[in-house]
Amino acid sequence: WDLVGNNTPVFFFRDPKLFVSLNRAVKRDPRTNMRDAQNNWDFWTGLPEALHQVTILMSDRGIPKDLRHMHGFGSHTYSMYNDSGERVWVKLHFRTQQGIENLTDEEAAEIIATGRDSSQRDLFEAIEKGDYPKWTMYIQVMTEEQAKNHKDNPFDLTKVWYHDEYPLIEVGEFELNRNPDNYFMDVEQVAFASTNIIPGLDFSPDKMLQGRLFSYGDAQRYRLGVNHWQIPVNQPKGVGIENICPFSRDGQMRVVDNNQGGGTHYYPNNHGKFDSQPEYKKPPFPTDGYGYEYNQRQDDDNYFEQPGKLFRLQSEGAKERILQIQQMQWKA
Repeated sequence: WDLVGNNTPVFFFRDPKLFVSLNRAVKRDPRTNMRDAQNNWDFWTGLPEALHQVTILMSDRGIPKDLRHMHGFGSHTYSMYNDSGERVWVKLHFRTQQGIENLTDEEAAEIIATGRDSSQRDLFEAIEKGDYPKWTMYIQVMTEEQAKNHKDNPFDLTKVWYHDEYPLIEVGEFELNRNPDNYFMDVEQVAFASTNIIPGLDFSPDKMLQGRLFSYGDAQRYRLGVNHWQIPVNQPKGVGIENICPFSRDGQMRVVDNNQGGGTHYYPNNHGKFDSQPEYKKPPFPTDGYGYEYNQRQDDDNYFEQPGKLFRLQSEGAKERILQIQQMQWKA
């Protein structure tokens, strides 16, 4: 299954329509073809909910030393359910077992001056010599009843769940222990999509997650074609290609199997194909209110509590660096 991953627990906004504008704000200026920090800040300062993510970005953790020395987060709110149809809301965390290490702006500039592959090289070389990086996986759990009474929208990607209210529960770990034999085959052709999940794991009313559910698969179909799931690196292991996407037929680059042959490819049918599997039925989502354009500002203007708490947790030196970096970036 594919989990959205980020190195921060929050994001710049909570409205998926703004994804396009974010990409434009951080890309090269259309007139000068140069990167322009003014565009970044113009966009961010128009979104008060961005302050939390910007505070993290401008803090000491804003530039991780490399991929091995930073935490990971699912960031979004997901759900988990059992065979009795009981559901809880969850957030996923991946804490590095290598410890947190970061770079100052000066250190980062020095590294960039000699090569831009520092993080990739560090990860590759560590795995090659058997120093396999590991992350411990945790979840936070919120019941549906707790979500109804939560002071903020629990599905807001610009906010966290406080750990003293919803403590981290350790559930496992993952390890990176093999480098790809061919980078294009094993990495460039990977078609990660948020819709790839397993029984027991499901989505939530998180609007940003719902936006990703559409955009990721759409991007992979554009990039790799409608039959991207047939590329070896994207095939589920151990189930046989004839059992993957049994309703799928035709489309460009349908070359790996026999296109389902002459068998039945619709449901229901009288040929004994594709029986119902009620054991995989998900619990229903409760809905309430009017369906309309999403604008959480109408009922939530609590933009500063969480970034304020985060700022006050920093040492005096760290606070100074946050302010200095923001001033430098704004003038850039």
